[in-house]
Amino acid sequence: MDHRYPVARRALGSAVMRYASTRGDGEVSFSEALAAGLAADGGLYVPTAWPSFTSRTAPATLPEVAASLLQPFIADDPLQPDLAAITEEAFSFPAPLVSLGDEPTQLLELFHGPTAAFKDFGARFVAACLSRARRERPLHILVATSGDTGGAVAAAFHKRPGVRVSVLFPKGLVSPAQERQLTCWDDNVRSLAVRGTFDDCQALVKAAFADKEMGSRYDLSSANSINVGRLLPQMTYFALTSLAIWNVHRAPASFVIPSGNLGHATACVWARRVGLPIGEIVLAHNRNRTMPDYLESGVWRPRASVPTLASAMDVGDPSNGERLRHLFPDLAAMRGALTAYAIDDDAIRSRIRTGWEKYGQIWCPHTATAAEAHALHMARGGEGRWTIVATANPAKFPEIVEPLLGRAIPVPNSLAALFDRPSQVTEIEPDLSALRRAVA
Repeated sequence: MDHRYPVARRALGSAVMRYASTRGDGEVSFSEALAAGLAADGGLYVPTAWPSFTSRTAPATLPEVAASLLQPFIADDPLQPDLAAITEEAFSFPAPLVSLGDEPTQLLELFHGPTAAFKDFGARFVAACLSRARRERPLHILVATSGDTGGAVAAAFHKRPGVRVSVLFPKGLVSPAQERQLTCWDDNVRSLAVRGTFDDCQALVKAAFADKEMGSRYDLSSANSINVGRLLPQMTYFALTSLAIWNVHRAPASFVIPSGNLGHATACVWARRVGLPIGEIVLAHNRNRTMPDYLESGVWRPRASVPTLASAMDVGDPSNGERLRHLFPDLAAMRGALTAYAIDDDAIRSRIRTGWEKYGQIWCPHTATAAEAHALHMARGGEGRWTIVATANPAKFPEIVEPLLGRAIPVPNSLAALFDRPSQVTEIEPDLSALRRAVA
C-alpha cells in the first residue's frame, strides 16, 4: 500500500498496543478488548499509550487513511495482517465535505453507508474484525440503541456465520423509519423492543455482561460505542477531514458533533490527541444535558433520558463520559478541550427550516442540533474553519422534517430496500430475566 497518510510514531515505552479498563482492570490486546466489549470490572477499554501523527501530507482514500491511522492501535495483534482488507471492506462508501456557500464552514456527510447513518463506519469495521477472529463457540452480540446503532450493527452482521445479534431499542422512542430499520431482520439477528428508555436498554446490556448465567451460555460482546472497536474507526473521517482542510487552508479543523452517548465525541477527541490538526470540538446535545451540565457545574449527574426530536441523542447517562473523564481527570482540562451546548426542540425545528432556506440543505434533527450549536458558538466569538457533522439522512425522519419544509424527502435506495422487508420484533420488560428468556 502507498501510505501517503502520515505514518505514526509509536508512543515512547510502548512495545505493543494494549488496552486497559477506565476502572483499572488488567491490560488486554485489541482483539481481546474487541471481543469482550466491556471490561471485566465494568469499565470501558482505552489505549494504554498514544501514537503520534505529525506529518500533514495530503490523505489518500478513506480505506488507506483508516489502515494507516489504525495500524499502531492494532500493532502486534492477530488482526494486524488483515487490517488493509478490513478497512477496504468496512469503508466502501464516501464521507464527503459539502460547502455551505461562501462561509468558512462545511458539512461532513456521514450518512452514505448502507443504513444512512454514521454508525455504519464503526459497525462494519467491528463486523469485519470479528468475522476474522478465531473462536471456539458462537459469539452473541448485544447492542443497545437509541436509533441508528442497532440498524447499522444488524446490517453489518446479518447472515454472518458464527455470530448472533440481539438489538435492544426503547419501544416507541425511536422514529418510525428507525423502527422499521431495527425490526426488518431475520436469520441471526433478533430485534427486542424494551418497554423503557435507551438508558434501560443500555443498563440491560451492561447487566448481561456481568451476569454469570449468560456468561456461561454465550461468548458475549457489544457493538455499540462502549466497544473500543467502534470508536477507533470513527477517528478515520475526522483524520481525513482535518488533513484535507489543513492542506487547503493551512488551518486546523474545528468540529461540531451531535452528541448522545458521547462515542462520536470521544473519537474526535482521540483523533486530536494523536496529533491530527483539529482545533475546537463543540458537542451539540438536545435537552438531555448531562454533559453540558457537567462542564458547567463539575458534577457528573446522570438522569432519566428525555424524549426529543433528535431521538438518537436521547441519552441521560452517556457511557463514554467515563472515557472522557478518564482522559481528562482534571475538570479544567476538560473545559479547555470541549464546549457543549444543549438545544431544545423549538430551536431544532427552526434550524431545519433555516438550513433549507439559507443553504438549500435538508437536515435531520441531529444535524440541525449541531448546526444550531455552531450558530450559538459563532455568536459567542468562535472563529476559524468549521465542520458541522451530519450524522443521518433526513429520510429517516420524514414525520419531523417534511411538515417543516412542506416537501417530500427523497429516500435512498438502500433505505427503501430495508423498508420493504417484513418486520419482526419481540417486546420485553426492562429486566435481566426477560432478556435471558428472549435470547435463549
